[in-house]
Amino acid sequence: MAKQHDISIDYGETRLKGISREEWVTRVQLAACYRIFAHLGWTELIYNHITLRVPGPERHFLINPFGLHYSEVQASNLIKIDLDGNKLSDSNYPVNPAGLAPHSTIHRNIETAHCVMHTHTTSGLAVACLRDGLSMTNFYSAQLNGRIAYHDFEGITVNADEGPRMLASLDGRPVMILRNHGLLAWGETLPQAFAYLWTLQRACDIQVAAQSLGPLIPIPEPVLEQCTRISLQFNPDYGAGVDVFNALVRQIDKVDQSYRQ
Repeated sequence: MAKQHDISIDYGETRLKGISREEWVTRVQLAACYRIFAHLGWTELIYNHITLRVPGPERHFLINPFGLHYSEVQASNLIKIDLDGNKLSDSNYPVNPAGLAPHSTIHRNIETAHCVMHTHTTSGLAVACLRDGLSMTNFYSAQLNGRIAYHDFEGITVNADEGPRMLASLDGRPVMILRNHGLLAWGETLPQAFAYLWTLQRACDIQVAAQSLGPLIPIPEPVLEQCTRISLQFNPDYGAGVDVFNALVRQIDKVDQSYRQ
């Protein structure tokens, strides 16, 4: 029986030759996450990425095949690449170069960044287009006070030389609003990265809805500090998003378990 705060998935048997059990488990977890994003509507046709480090000393990570919708991603068709984008597993699909600049930069330079997520949701991108960005005016944004970085838009992220500037903008913070572009989050685990991104996305949803109704009510700085300090959903002692991730996996399993293949 799975322990509390363990990722709870039936991983089955490894379906790929020459890979470890640890890599297969990582593949199934990431494939499940792609299906969760599809379930939540966080997709952009075949674009955007979630990447996850493969266990081991090498900084290899898994990425979605460029050409598949998130609802088509399976454990076996995820592509393993190195930090320079070289494919390390057989695939008939290419890797989208736009996924390499932000993801490889963070995986390469932040030792604890095992998972990186990037989205172009409507409300997330809308807030990214605002001059003042995310406002500290709702329950969810209050939990991210001091945890949000901003990076100015430099065009489609295909140039490796943008990496150092993006890293400097991030400055170790777990979430980043890419101005005029979208949202990004990273975590020490996949569920933790998801918890950060979900909270940021929810904050953007509320802000977009509230701004259409009238002036926003500011939250005093001491209250913001208290909210960020005592928020439990990112804390490893309280699962760091694992229990939420498990609940969403159960929803996916009711509909389609092909992500495990």
